[in-house]
Amino acid sequence: MKRIVLWFLSTVSAVVLLFGYHTSTSSQLATASGSVGPAPTGTTTSGGAGSAGGSGGGATSTKAKKKSAAATAPKVATTPTTVTGGVAQTQWGPVQLSLTVAGGKVKAVHVLQRPSGSSMDDEINSYALPVLIRETLSAQSAQIDMVSGATVTSGGYLQSLQSALDQANL
Repeated sequence: MKRIVLWFLSTVSAVVLLFGYHTSTSSQLATASGSVGPAPTGTTTSGGAGSAGGSGGGATSTKAKKKSAAATAPKVATTPTTVTGGVAQTQWGPVQLSLTVAGGKVKAVHVLQRPSGSSMDDEINSYALPVLIRETLSAQSAQIDMVSGATVTSGGYLQSLQSALDQANL
């Protein structure tokens, strides 16, 4: 009788833990901007940075705030520049990124190197890299979630991303 009760409780616990686990890939995998091809080098994936709108107190006060902020804020170069992150050596292969930066913001992420050599690498990269790129463009930093099922590639991506952000002084 004790064995049956113990078996039942352990089964219920396992099911609760299994269904309670949330992954970072649970939203919008198919809607990633850009594409990731099978070539390990020279592959470029880019996307535009999203914009968020806010509401001001009124048209006059919003314009006044913009003018005063523009007068006191240091001017940031709006000419796009490209910075290349360091190569992150992972157990499955190198990962390297370059960023297009303009106006102090990341405008595009280009994947220069990624793990390749098997169909599994290509499959993982085809869903993980667009998610990581979208998260980077949204967060404008390296403070993004790793992709479940692509832990090694995600770790290399974050390492190269942080290197590129450091070079861009962001």
